[in-house]
Amino acid sequence: MCAIEISAPGGPEVLRVTQRPVPIPAANEVLIEIAAAGVNRPDVLQRKGGYPPPPGASDIPGLEVAGTVVAAGAGANTWKTGDRVCALVTGGGYAEYVAAPAPQCLPIPRGLTLVEAAGLPETFFTVWVNVFERAGLKGSETLLIQGGSSGIGVTAIQMARAFGHRVFVTAGSAEKCTACEKLGASRAINYRTEDFVAVVKELTGGKGVDVILDMVGGDYVPRELACLADDGRLSLIAFLGGTRATIDMTDILRRRLTITGSTLRARSVEVKGAIAQSLEQKVWPLIEAGRIKPVIYRTFRLEEASAAHALMESSAHVGKIILEVKP
Repeated sequence: MCAIEISAPGGPEVLRVTQRPVPIPAANEVLIEIAAAGVNRPDVLQRKGGYPPPPGASDIPGLEVAGTVVAAGAGANTWKTGDRVCALVTGGGYAEYVAAPAPQCLPIPRGLTLVEAAGLPETFFTVWVNVFERAGLKGSETLLIQGGSSGIGVTAIQMARAFGHRVFVTAGSAEKCTACEKLGASRAINYRTEDFVAVVKELTGGKGVDVILDMVGGDYVPRELACLADDGRLSLIAFLGGTRATIDMTDILRRRLTITGSTLRARSVEVKGAIAQSLEQKVWPLIEAGRIKPVIYRTFRLEEASAAHALMESSAHVGKIILEVKP
């Protein structure tokens, strides 16, 4: 099969087309003929040498795919040949075929194309776990999303709004702020020209927000703690601004704040399967009802993976970048 490999750690140019054997699905896995694959920040980090695949995972980048089941390993009885699915995988998405654990596959929501569905798993799994499970967003609580125009951001805006929450976001330009507000954000804050702490405090009458979804880290963390409400939760999913922060822990004790976070890639199939079940039960109906829609910024052919990574690193996009494997 045709696949994209990382020839050496480096820039987008190190991604190259290669030939690899078609994977053989192991027990409880299905073989998917890939129609499209999502491009995500962890793929970029892996290309640079900073996010190696877990033991036993494919070295081929790509964490989410959509396509058709063409074979199944022993015990993978959930799916049958010909089923159209999208799946979260630990690697191997930038290829014509991938073996995926059956519990990590989901049906294509009615009304979506395979290209649109390829942009669902990584962001929807991440948002569900970190906003709704770990941070426990509930009731009438408010959410601040750092990087509202990213693939994670546009998913989190729509998901939180669909569940009735008031959402604020940060973004890096007036155009991106407008795009976020069109998706349902009550207020988009241009972090280049505005202080998000001051704006959040003003918008919430001095209370602060209940939950923050952060992919920046670094010196954002003390500022985020300052704009959390009492009993607020900060959920970290990436560290684009650095892995270290200096914070005053007195405020955490006094106002009962929580700092949490997670990554998905190394977690067990059982855990990811449970997340998939929650999404199918609680979120997929909202997609099929049109209340949450995939936001696809641009598609590239599989062999154009380098260009897709260059676009990702430019941060010029709003929403998801997709590789079309089987146009």
